[in-house]
Amino acid sequence: MLKSVTRRLREPGIRGHEAGAGWLFLLPVIVILGLFLVLPIAMAVWVSFSDWTGNGSPLGANAHWVGLENYRHLLTTPGLDQNNFGTALRNNFYYVILVVPVQTAVSLFLAVIVNRRVKFVGFFRTAFYFPSVTSSVAITILFLFLFSPSGVINKLLSYLGATGPSWLYDPRGLFHVILGQFGVGSSTPPSSLANGFFLGVSYWDWLAGPSIAMCVFILMAVFTTSGTFMLLFLAALQNIDESVNEAAELDGATEWRKFKHITVPMIRPTLFTIVTLGLIGTWQIFDQIYVGTKGSPSNTTLTPAFLSFNASFNSNEWGVGAAIAFILFAIIVFFTVVARLATRNPDRVPRRRRFLPTTTGGVQAGQSRVATGGPR
Repeated sequence: MLKSVTRRLREPGIRGHEAGAGWLFLLPVIVILGLFLVLPIAMAVWVSFSDWTGNGSPLGANAHWVGLENYRHLLTTPGLDQNNFGTALRNNFYYVILVVPVQTAVSLFLAVIVNRRVKFVGFFRTAFYFPSVTSSVAITILFLFLFSPSGVINKLLSYLGATGPSWLYDPRGLFHVILGQFGVGSSTPPSSLANGFFLGVSYWDWLAGPSIAMCVFILMAVFTTSGTFMLLFLAALQNIDESVNEAAELDGATEWRKFKHITVPMIRPTLFTIVTLGLIGTWQIFDQIYVGTKGSPSNTTLTPAFLSFNASFNSNEWGVGAAIAFILFAIIVFFTVVARLATRNPDRVPRRRRFLPTTTGGVQAGQSRVATGGPR
């Protein structure tokens, strides 16, 4: 039996001439991707190791190899550039850890609502999805009006007897504001936090949390992206066989237990996809910052993507800008791997173990079912 299984695994899936025809059809796409994706990435890698200033060709005499100098300049050399880079990472980190969980929870909640048989469900699906298809520039301008010092939000707060902050002009960190209510102010921070630094930013500033201005962009991100992720969750929910829920109801399971032990495990692949897309999108935030604040006030809305743009196009430090981009790429890959490990199915058998022989000379149960055509 084991020999027959091994023979099946080694048999080619398609014949040689069919493979050649397949590669022929793929050739145009491969050429296009090579010219407009692979080649630009290779050029960007070279620029990150050079001192190119944007004059002439990056492969010409104006660009010189500097090795890891651009990366050292950002990560280990004290100065303004390191401080700006550390500040951008801090701002973006809080943006990510607040936006991704909230938008995931909100989109799942909306999907559960519109998946039920309620009146006007088509209207609600369209209404929830509409912000996702609206221009990010238009949404940003709308939020600038809403959260201006004399805008609608502060006007509504005044009716409740509260005085709203300056929002997009307020650089105070949210956690610092909360700590200030307990007598721990920014004017008298703990010396152990004020005197320690990481990437040019003090530990006290690392613990500031998102600024009041950045909180506006956090709300904007949740508002604009929840509709898209709602559709993905909705498709996953509708793919669950209704008989599974009916069997759980017969066993006396409550709605919460069905959601926790049936719905969530069955939509785990979609959950991973949404978390991954959320991580990528939030770490790459640029257009809202460019249109809204350009990093102000006091660099509390500065992000690595905007900093990379500013270093390249405004300061003509293309090597530094490319280095920031690749550091950001490494951060995204790291968080994607973490998300994969956090959302993987613990009961799933790894692919490399499915065909391993057991100690008794047979094959594992999963492979035995494949070889025999089904369960015995």
